[in-house]
Amino acid sequence: MSTSQSHPLDAALALASSAPGQYAGQTSPSYWNMVGPFGGITAATLLQAVLQHPDCLGEPLSLTVNYAGALEAGPFTLQAVPVRTNRSTQHWTLAISQAGADGQPVVTTTATAVTATRRDTWSASDQPLPPVPAPAQCPQAEAFFGSEWLRRYEMRLVEGSLPTQWDGSGDSSLTRLWMRDAPARALDFCALAAMADIFFPRVWLRRAQMVPAGTVSITIYFHASRAQLAATGAGYLLGQARAQEFRHGFFDHSAQLWNEAGTLLATSHQIVYYKE
Repeated sequence: MSTSQSHPLDAALALASSAPGQYAGQTSPSYWNMVGPFGGITAATLLQAVLQHPDCLGEPLSLTVNYAGALEAGPFTLQAVPVRTNRSTQHWTLAISQAGADGQPVVTTTATAVTATRRDTWSASDQPLPPVPAPAQCPQAEAFFGSEWLRRYEMRLVEGSLPTQWDGSGDSSLTRLWMRDAPARALDFCALAAMADIFFPRVWLRRAQMVPAGTVSITIYFHASRAQLAATGAGYLLGQARAQEFRHGFFDHSAQLWNEAGTLLATSHQIVYYKE
């Protein structure tokens, strides 16, 4: 297992701060997608800024990221502002910007986050880990296409692979797969945020057609405490994703992430655009 200092995820999340809430970062070629950074690494970077802020209260509870425009290769500026702190929750606004053609800053990404002080209460789960084979019994997925970020994850498919024939014959949008960082790395909130966006567009699976698609907005809900993430360690997570509606050029999908012990660590919901 790689140490934190040597892992590509930690290098990608590196932020330099000259003042509280003001950060300078650099996009990472290790997490590059087809036309920009993997959306999950952008979400993780925004969360990293919150967690690094000296006024941060508690642990992440939710993160909503709106991908307003393309984030190009190179330096960027990130602003994280705690707009209100209550007794047990703290509310944040965040933004990423880059210099435009005229040298003026252009916002590429906006976000909101909530952190909270967790307390022991009655607990239950209405989303148990589905009955699936163990990770070792599932084949390791080949890279779906040439994007570099896919090399940063070990994915073992349970069901719902990409079509072998792009012929419009798809009939389900459900995917289940085991996943973890590659090389293996102890789980933390930023890694969990990135993996919540690991699923390829559901429209590809449902239609069996590879149409242009991209996430417009994602919200991630963190159900795990730091102690539960520490107990997960470098183990696999089971990810499950299913779309709910495709209409007028947009679809949504919901996702769940459990550890091998069956603890639901995070859920997410996102809206995605697609073209014919």
